[in-house]
Amino acid sequence: MTDTGSSAGGAAANFDARLREFGVADVHIGIFDPDGMFRDKLVSAPKAAKLATKGYPFCDVLYGWDTAEKTYSSGAYIDRPATLFADTIRRYPFADNTALCIADFVGEFGLFSPRNQCLRMLHEVEKLGWRAFSAFEFEFFVFDETPESLRAKRFDGLKHFAQANRTYSLSTSALHGDLLAGLKSVMTTLDVGLDAIHTELGPGCFEVPLTYAEGIKAADDAALFKNFAKAYFLRQGLTAAFMSKLSPELAGQSGHLHVSLVSREGTPLFYDPNGPDGLSRTALHFIGGLITLMPDWLAMCSHTVNAYKRMVPGAWAPTAANWGAQNRTAAVRIINDSPEATRIEFRVPSADTNPFLALAMCLGAGLWGIRNEIEPPPSSTDNLYAVRPKPENAFPTDLGRAAERFAASAPARQTFGDTFVDAFVAARLFEDEEYRRQVSPWEIRRYIEVV
Repeated sequence: MTDTGSSAGGAAANFDARLREFGVADVHIGIFDPDGMFRDKLVSAPKAAKLATKGYPFCDVLYGWDTAEKTYSSGAYIDRPATLFADTIRRYPFADNTALCIADFVGEFGLFSPRNQCLRMLHEVEKLGWRAFSAFEFEFFVFDETPESLRAKRFDGLKHFAQANRTYSLSTSALHGDLLAGLKSVMTTLDVGLDAIHTELGPGCFEVPLTYAEGIKAADDAALFKNFAKAYFLRQGLTAAFMSKLSPELAGQSGHLHVSLVSREGTPLFYDPNGPDGLSRTALHFIGGLITLMPDWLAMCSHTVNAYKRMVPGAWAPTAANWGAQNRTAAVRIINDSPEATRIEFRVPSADTNPFLALAMCLGAGLWGIRNEIEPPPSSTDNLYAVRPKPENAFPTDLGRAAERFAASAPARQTFGDTFVDAFVAARLFEDEEYRRQVSPWEIRRYIEVV
């Protein structure tokens, strides 16, 4: 895995050849912003090749505004140097003779980037002589709404798609098979593997586990899946929602992350036939690091206000750092069906997670645990949703508290650097402050006649 300092040269050397291989006339060049949105420009293939050689200037406003594009930092909003990654060139699914390519900021400004932080953690894995494989799985709701109808209704009283849907519903799959086949076709064009597509709990609810991939491709696949799934459904007159929690009556939407480490030769590093639950010391220390740092680093994988509405008792989501073999109520579930498939399932991220941040968090915490030989607490087969956690294991209950704990974490600063931590925390605190200024319908109904 190349780091950001060496990627530009590789991109310049390989980019033109990759474009010729794909035989395209145009390229969508995109940078993922801090929330995982693909911010792209469409250019001709010759211009893309030129930008790959000479550098790609892109406005730094991406790290100065929030999800509503409200700026929270002052500055001239200048262009910063970025590079194009030749190995990310893929076919664009909505136009012939067109490709897409991922770019990102480089140099000092590149330290702000979640994708670059993920690359740094993967580089740390490589320095140990190992390889990282991972995969995300996303739940999402589909609404029979368009951007125009959402605004006409003021985002209230929305009409669900497939209202009679049930979990693992044959009826929904049979009735809307063409729609799901179209989604699979889009992802196949993008080289994003889908392990399955099935319905989940709630009207218009679906789950898509992605096929595992090595290195940064797994996070790229996840980020592209969310962006292009939303675009695909919009093209069908529908809206796909990856929010963590849409209402108190509906289940939360998860974005679980599966991670495994193997040697350079392919030997599974998390498996030991003589270890507890078939786990190696490497696996136990990885789990120990993740469990220890998870409460302080929660903002990385849960970076929206809405994410904390899912992590409450009774919402089918973890509320504390814990683990267990095959335990779906745990924050970290160990899947040990076979030696080669032994892995951790990090069940804390929700559907709105930024895949680059979630994977960087998981790898960073796990490697910290391995280096410091952190022993995990005992695993559990209990229903951990019903167990009162120890105070040190309990999660912060809102984004503001989570951001403050991340800011105070010495391991976070050692792992990701002060530049990233300070900028990320400032952005999360701004998001939290914007939320706390709002008055919800629930508050009005509860208090207007009483207090």
